[in-house]
Amino acid sequence: MKDIILLVFFAMLANADDWVEMEVFGKEHEKFLRNYLELPNGIPSHDTIQRVFAMVPSEFLEQFQKKWNEMLNREEGDKIRKLLAIDGKTQRGNGNKNQKRNHIVSAVDENGFCLGQKRVEEKTNEIMAIPELLDSLTIKGCIITTDAMGTQTEIAKKIRQKRADYVLALKGNQGSLYEDVRLYFSDPELREKCAYKKTMEKARGKVEKREYWQTEDIGWLSQKKAWPGLKSILLTRNTIKGADGKEQIEERYFISSLSTEIEDAARAVRGHWKVESYHWHLDVTFRENGNHTLEKQASYNLNIMRKLSISILKMIEVGNKPLSLKKK
Repeated sequence: MKDIILLVFFAMLANADDWVEMEVFGKEHEKFLRNYLELPNGIPSHDTIQRVFAMVPSEFLEQFQKKWNEMLNREEGDKIRKLLAIDGKTQRGNGNKNQKRNHIVSAVDENGFCLGQKRVEEKTNEIMAIPELLDSLTIKGCIITTDAMGTQTEIAKKIRQKRADYVLALKGNQGSLYEDVRLYFSDPELREKCAYKKTMEKARGKVEKREYWQTEDIGWLSQKKAWPGLKSILLTRNTIKGADGKEQIEERYFISSLSTEIEDAARAVRGHWKVESYHWHLDVTFRENGNHTLEKQASYNLNIMRKLSISILKMIEVGNKPLSLKKK
C-alpha cells in the first residue's frame, strides 16, 4: 500500500491525473522509482492502483497532511495574524444519475496551503462540515473567513470558542442583517466616521481601486446579540476601470469579531480569494473536474494528494525563471 500511495503522489506531481496515466508514468520511470519504492511485483496495473487507493483510510492521508503543514509552519513567528479561508468545492466528475458528487470543504491559508478538509455529500452540508473542520485545526489567534453560506451563528460561536476571530460575508440569506448593514453604509455621513483604507492596483490594462470601511458603531444592530463576539461591520467597494474608461463597481458587506483594525480586516477580505485561486488550481492545473473516479473514497483521497502536490510545487524552484504550477 505504501508503494501505491507514493507512486500516485509522484505521478500526480508529474501531472498524471487518471489511473491509466499513473500506470504509464510508473512504467516509464520504474528505474527512478525503485530508488524510493520496493515494487516487489513491478509497477501495478491501473486497476490495482485504483482498487488499493480506494482502501487507503482518508484519515491516514489527512494526518500526513497535518504533519506536513505543521513542519512548514514550525518556524513561523507571531508577527502577523494568520488568515484561514474556508470554502467548499464540488468534485464534478465524481457523480452521476445514481450518486451525488463529493463536496469538499477546505481550509486554505494565505500562502495557498491547504491545512485540512472535510468531505460532505452536497454543498448545503457545508454548514455542518465547517465546525467539524474547525475542531480538527489549531486556529487560536487566526482570522477565519467564509463566504455567505458559512455565515452562521453556530460557526461564529465555534470560531470564538477556539479563540480565533472571524470576518464573515453577508448576503440576502441572512435576512434583515444584510439589509441593515447595507443601509448603514449607504449613509455618507455615517461612512465618513468609519475607519477607511484604499488601495490601487494595475493589471492587464485595468485599474482596480479597492476601498474598505469598518466601524464598531453597531449598538443599533438588532441581531448583535445573536452573533458571538461581534464587534464591527465592514463594507468593501471594488471599482474596476477598463482601458475603454468604463467602470464596474461591486460592493460587499461583512460582520466581524475584530475591533477597528482596518489593516487586518482589509487583509482578511482580500485574502479570501486565495481559496478560490486554490480551487482554480485543482480544476485547471490538475484537471480535477475531468477525473471521473466514481468510488467516493478513492476520489476524496485523490483530492488530498492533489493538495499535497500543490503544496510541494509552490515551494520548489525549477530553473532560473518563475514558472506556473502547471509548467513545474
